[in-house]
This record gives sequence, structure tokens and C-alpha cells, in this order.
Amino acid sequence: MTDSDMTVRKVNRGRRGRASRLAVSELSPHLVVPYISRGIPTYDLLDEGALEQIEATAERIMAEIGIEFRDDPETVDLFRAAGGDVTELSKDRWNIKFAPGMIREILKTAPARFMQHARNPKNSVEIGGDSVVFAPSYGSPFVMDLDNGRRYGTIEDFRNFVKLGQASPWLHHSGGTICEPTDIAVNKRHLDMVYSHIKYSDRAFLGSITAPERAEDSIEMSRILFGAEFVDQNCVIMGNFNTLSPLVLDGVTTQGIRAYAGANQGSIHLPFLLGGAVSPLTMAGSVAQCLAESMVSCALTQLVRPGAPAVLAGFLSTIALRSGSPTFGTPEPALGSLVMGQLARRLNMPLRCAGNFSTSKLPDGQAMQQSMMSMMSAVQSGANYILHSAGFLDGLLSMSYEKFVMDTDMCGALHAYLNGLKVNEDTLGFDALAEQGPGEHLFATAHTMRHYKTAYYESALDDNQPWETWDEQGEIDMATRANTHWKKTLAEYQAPALDHSIDLALQDFIAQKKASMADTWH
Repeated sequence: MTDSDMTVRKVNRGRRGRASRLAVSELSPHLVVPYISRGIPTYDLLDEGALEQIEATAERIMAEIGIEFRDDPETVDLFRAAGGDVTELSKDRWNIKFAPGMIREILKTAPARFMQHARNPKNSVEIGGDSVVFAPSYGSPFVMDLDNGRRYGTIEDFRNFVKLGQASPWLHHSGGTICEPTDIAVNKRHLDMVYSHIKYSDRAFLGSITAPERAEDSIEMSRILFGAEFVDQNCVIMGNFNTLSPLVLDGVTTQGIRAYAGANQGSIHLPFLLGGAVSPLTMAGSVAQCLAESMVSCALTQLVRPGAPAVLAGFLSTIALRSGSPTFGTPEPALGSLVMGQLARRLNMPLRCAGNFSTSKLPDGQAMQQSMMSMMSAVQSGANYILHSAGFLDGLLSMSYEKFVMDTDMCGALHAYLNGLKVNEDTLGFDALAEQGPGEHLFATAHTMRHYKTAYYESALDDNQPWETWDEQGEIDMATRANTHWKKTLAEYQAPALDHSIDLALQDFIAQKKASMADTWH
């Protein structure tokens, strides 16, 4: 294809991208709801005085210790111009201190809520306020299932998890690096991952952040899908950025943040804190550090483009002090997540935290016990975007097929939980008792007949039969049922329609990008 041909195609796709997306949206299967609108209050753990102490400590960290920046002088210049106190540590390292209140003031232009658009408009998600969005787990190098055990992830695994997510009525977002496709070169796999989200899902998704050019590629692929003009005015892709704790932002991260913010796209700003290793052992100290790091990272987006979507975030975890191994799904980080929810509301910013965390090596009782501890803290904290909602196992090192569908089943139950308890004349059910009076069953009453299909959440995986029936049917456990379920789901999966010309344009972009560089595997 000549340069002029490519230019014509870009112009055409800019004109038709939104229209084409709308034209195929009715053909795509839809969720029960595109995202949850919270029907229960958040849980406020700490009082005003304790919250002020944490905020004051975060301000002291920023003002007295500062944040180190590496390999990105442009970011340093932005913070210097905004009033940061810059000290050059070496040729490519700077420490910046921020006067109390400075970062908080910069963050006032960050939106309290925003819409991330999906290629099927029915599946667009609101992030912020009372909205709750569930997304799959992220970043595991290994995958596992009951048939083949633990192994390195491949692009086929990646596609399978995108399909399983798309098929679930209880997830709302396609996620990002659901697993690492290690059979594709490191410098090229982001192209296949973003394409897989676009091809096999019609929900919103995350782009690449592992190098600035990969961030730019992800955004450009979104422009192909939605049209450049639509992307400039609307969030259609987000990047999930980790600080380098303690108190460091490296150039790869800050350049990626600037790429997403400059394109008016969303970004999540996540310190990954291991108590006693890269943050204080005590949870209050970890929360204060988390707040400081995430606030500074979020502030960069507003210096690049005021109003760019940014999500405050926290990944709080403990360690086994005898071995130094990370532990997940423990009670202390769950409390920390509740506090992060309070702090995010005080900043008037969306929040990402917690998820279905576990260090178990199997989809077993430990896995689900730890997951429930962590996930409940996320939904009760008021978190708006909950990554790691499905598949997290082995301390995030492995993505499990069985746990993926076990977790999505739990997410279904959480839909019912977050819907809250409705109290009105009908739900009080007086007529159900009055219809036949004392001593009579209610199975056939008019009230029961009105509500029996919708009154309770029905799990796709639980076995609630009598013991004798379960025994006669082979004593099948939850993990085995999950194994059957995910295989059936993939066998029945149908990809949502994608405009053919957009699909070709994406494939052309990927082919040209891959042809322009040699494979690298590190």
C-alpha cells in the first residue's frame, strides 16, 4: 500500500468509524447491565481525624521526601513549571518536592466521573461516582487449567480469556494484558493483544503501557476503530500505570502517561505496595504512601491536558514475614482498600483498588476465601473500576481458566449484593402471607409467582442439591464443574460483528508495524 493510499484510508475511516460501530452494535450480545449502579452505601472505616492524619502524612511525603523521576526531562519540566522544587540527582534522575496542597490543587481539573466508550455503545462504561465496573485479571505470565497444569501463556490463551470475558454477563470490561502471550515477541505482542480485545469483544479495553511507542500504537489502533475526531473528544482506551515504589516514577511510565493524557485517553495510577518491602509494614503508612504516589502520578495527566481522565488507585498487599513472599487476600489490605475509598471521595476522583486476589496455587477453598475477603473490600470501599475481578491465582503469577469462571460467578452474586434491598409495598410481601393465612406454604401464592424468576441470584456453578443426589452424580467439586463450564462457553462462543473495512485497516496497521522492526524477546 502506498503512502497516499494509506492517507485516503485514514480519512475514510475517520469519517465512518463511529457510524460503522453504531451499525453493528445491535448485532452484538449485551450484558445484563453495562456497569453496576451502586444501590448500597459505601463503608466509611475511619473518622475525619484519622483521614486528615493520613492526608497530612501523604503531604509530608511529597513535601519533605519527594518523588524521584527518571529518564524523562519533559515530565520534570512540567512539574518544575507548575511549582515543583526540582533537585538534579544525576544526568537522568531528579527528585521533586511538592509544597503542601500543590498536587491536590492540580488534581481539581481531573474529572470526578467519565465514560469509557466501547465499540458497542450499549457496553460503554461509566467510571466514577456510584458506578462499579468489573474487569478480568491482568499481567500473569503463566496460565493454568485442570487438564494441562501451569504453563507459559500464549496468544491462544489470551484470546480464550477475552472470549470468556465477553461471554460473561457479569463482567463489564475486557481488561488489558489478561495473560502474557509469550509466544509473540515482546516488542510486538501488544499489537496482537489490542487487536484481540477489538476482534473478540465489543466492550471497553485497556491498551499497552510497557513502552511509550506501544502506548502510542494502542491509541492509534483506537483511532482506527473509532475515528480520530471521536477519540480526541472521548475516552475509548485506558492505560494501567504502576509507580516504581517506593516513591519513584521512571521514564517509561511517565512517557506513557503523557501519551494517554495528551490523546485525552484515560489512565490508572497504581502503586503496587508490599508492606515491609516497598512500603511501611503498617497499613496506615502504606495507605499514606499509596495516596502520595498515586496523586503525583495522576497530577501529571492534568499538566499535560487538564480534564484528561485519571483514576486514583491502590494495590495494597502484605508479605509473609518469615519468607518475604507476597500474600494476597489478607485482612489488612482489605481495610486499606476501605480507606482508599474514603480518600478518593475526598479528592472527588474515581478509584481502582483490590479484586479477587489469592496466593493459592489451585482454584480451591483458599483461593475463594482470600478472593472474597479482597473483593468485598473493593465493592464496599466504593471502588469504581475493579481490575483482577476474574482469574487471579498464584499471587498474580497465573491466570486460571477454572478460577476465571468461578470468579465471574461470584461477580454475578455481587451484582445482586450491590443492587441493595428494595423496600416497598410489593417487596414487603404482606399479601403473600395473607393469601392463605397461617400454617400454609407460599409456593403457589400470587406474590411468589410474580417474583420467583427474579427474587434470587442463581449461580451457574454452585451445587445446591441434596447430598444423596450429588453423591449419585459423581461427587463433582466446584473446580471440576468450572472446568466443564469454561470449555462449554468457549465451544459456544460467537465473536461480535466488526466492520470489515475497520478490521482490514487494523490488520494493515499491525502488519506494517511488525514488518518495521526485528523481534525482541526481552
